[in-house]
Amino acid sequence: MAEWVEGTIEQSIHWTENLFSLKINADIDDYKAGQFTSLALDIDDERIARPYSHLASPGQKPLEYFFYTATGGVLSNALVNLDAGDKVWVKKQSNGFFVLDEIPESRDLWMLGTGTGVAPFFSILNTDEPWQRFETIVLVYAVRTEADLRYLELIEELKNRYEDRFRFQAFVSREEVANTIPGRIPAAIQNGTLEERTALTMSPEHSHFMLCGNPDMVRDVTELLKQREFRKNRRRTPGHITTENYW
Repeated sequence: MAEWVEGTIEQSIHWTENLFSLKINADIDDYKAGQFTSLALDIDDERIARPYSHLASPGQKPLEYFFYTATGGVLSNALVNLDAGDKVWVKKQSNGFFVLDEIPESRDLWMLGTGTGVAPFFSILNTDEPWQRFETIVLVYAVRTEADLRYLELIEELKNRYEDRFRFQAFVSREEVANTIPGRIPAAIQNGTLEERTALTMSPEHSHFMLCGNPDMVRDVTELLKQREFRKNRRRTPGHITTENYW
């Protein structure tokens, strides 16, 4: 049975009307970068819980989570109203296979995320393992508006630290923003724009893809990559595409 611990909000950060982050102090078990736990609140005598990926890397304190207040999302619309000092339940044990342990050897690692689906990528990128294993890492971050692009300071730190080994490309679908690609990730893969802008070729020989976020993006990118002879990554049959749907 799930074991819950009571966490305390250290900081609530409101990025936009619908986008926010919570930093939480809670004594949970060790976890792997890329995994998720569950957060919960007791609402009308019922514990409402939902899984959220860790944004902080293992060992970092406080814990950190990135949220979008979806229409009808009972828990997210309650979490957004929490302030420093408020309490929240955190599941003690983390889970999930969206971790580097499950990724076969490759030269280049592509991380493609939409919205808050970039959270597990930050958890992974701020550990040593990806930089020990991969020659080049590309982070692709797709949002609707420029205001939705967050954690850019973390991205700049990675650029400064790893230089040409780290490449970042933002997508903004509803506005024209300098240095971003308009539209959706699948279209930019299909027409070659993403490879051109990152100056890196996608190939089954050298590339592995981690996809996280909007299920439509995950499905469409997976299908496009399959057409180019990339395969889903499974334990018994290692491949090139590792996925995590975010709702």
